[in-house]
Amino acid sequence: MNDDELWTTIGRLRTWIDENSQLPPQESLLLRMLKLSEEVGEVSEAVIGAIGHNPRKGVSHSWQDVESELCDVVVTALVALSTLTPDPRARLSAHVTGVAERSLGGA
Repeated sequence: MNDDELWTTIGRLRTWIDENSQLPPQESLLLRMLKLSEEVGEVSEAVIGAIGHNPRKGVSHSWQDVESELCDVVVTALVALSTLTPDPRARLSAHVTGVAERSLGGA
């Protein structure tokens, strides 16, 4: 999937979620942001399962499960971002540029 296809798909997902929400817009927006916490929790669960940290469950996940959960976090974040700004691609690009400049000294 190329960059254009990615953002088109994110837009389609956001529209699908919007069209299937029975909630008032502000409540839907709030829950969309909170969905990120749920997805991050699933990453944590997968990591704990991949290392077998829970003695009751043992090794219950793989590192591929962790990868999938991280992808869910990214998709959820991009859908949330596209809800807040009319140009999420430009907003993300500008933000990544700023992070790189601060972290890498403009390199």
